[in-house]
Amino acid sequence: MLLPILLLSAAGFTVLTTEFVIVGLLPAIARDLEVTIPQAGLLVTLFAFTVAMFGPFLTAYFARFERRRLFITILIMFGLANTVAALAPNIWVMAIARLIPALGLPVFWALASETAVDIVGPDYAGRAIAKIGFGIVCATVFGIPVGTLISDAFGWRSAFGILAVIAFAKALLLFVYLPKTSLHQHQVSFRSQFKILRSPLMIGHILLSILVFSGMFTAYTYLADILERLAGFNGTVVGWCLMGFGAVGLIGNSLGGRAVDRHPLGASVLFCAFMIAGMVSLVPNIHSPLGLAVAMGIWGVTQAALFLVSHVRLMKAAPEAPAFAASLNIAGANLGIGLGAMIGGRVIDSAGLGFLGFAAAGFILLSVFLAMVLMTLKPRDACAQAS
Repeated sequence: MLLPILLLSAAGFTVLTTEFVIVGLLPAIARDLEVTIPQAGLLVTLFAFTVAMFGPFLTAYFARFERRRLFITILIMFGLANTVAALAPNIWVMAIARLIPALGLPVFWALASETAVDIVGPDYAGRAIAKIGFGIVCATVFGIPVGTLISDAFGWRSAFGILAVIAFAKALLLFVYLPKTSLHQHQVSFRSQFKILRSPLMIGHILLSILVFSGMFTAYTYLADILERLAGFNGTVVGWCLMGFGAVGLIGNSLGGRAVDRHPLGASVLFCAFMIAGMVSLVPNIHSPLGLAVAMGIWGVTQAALFLVSHVRLMKAAPEAPAFAASLNIAGANLGIGLGAMIGGRVIDSAGLGFLGFAAAGFILLSVFLAMVLMTLKPRDACAQAS
């Protein structure tokens, strides 16, 4: 049953690249559409807030649908949206092109994750989702930086055009090779899925995802701009730097998959602590090749790990409705992404690019404290749920 997981991982590459490729293209999009970098950054916020608002409801509703047809439909929708983005004449059409795939991303990611767990069982959830998450890491290793390199060579519209072709191709592959059955045999009703929100522990887990991703994307949204303006790199060098950032994420994906199976909250604390070190040391070492590489390496490893850790952490917290729990993590994460992009833009306007790492680290520090609090609440909450 490895083939379905690999196919979903490949599809996940396209889905997540569609969301995050814009990070490397923001400077070019801002110049071409004649808006500021913070204004272009609102495209990231729009995508993220749409996922946060509609993700849990759409996931709970579409969980009853046959998975093969659902996944294929989502990929076709992504292909059409990327085509619109490639042809967008202004920021408003570009916003529409970002809104459409934002409706499909949480459904795909949550249900693909649940499907992977169904294949291997809950005891190996972290490792199974790590295989799905490999598509996410590849999106950062190859998707985002290659998109940046394509933008630098042929224009940012070409990056979206190529991504559209890839989405259609992945839809065809799923049509040919993905089994036409739902691997998840027992479905929880739409209404009962929302009962997990009665748990204070679950609310705490969602808040933790919001804080973690707010911290990540306060700085990561504008990483390409930091490398261009503060380090003085051209588009090609920025693309290679982003590729290195993503490449070390392969290590983080593996470490995160193993750590989260042992202790989800402990893994969150560990990777958050190291992420703070990477973020705050980036700008002070911006003109030191070795220092910059080390700072970006630490940040890249921990960011990839926390993508996976956060996702599995929510699914393990609600084993009775893992897909819905995953959608809650996706919603919380994207709310954090949107907030981070907005806050990062305000920091740039008020204090400058050099302060982004410190602002981001503040959110991550709050995440560490919250995770420690949740560790103390877990036994009492579990007892309450059992009763």
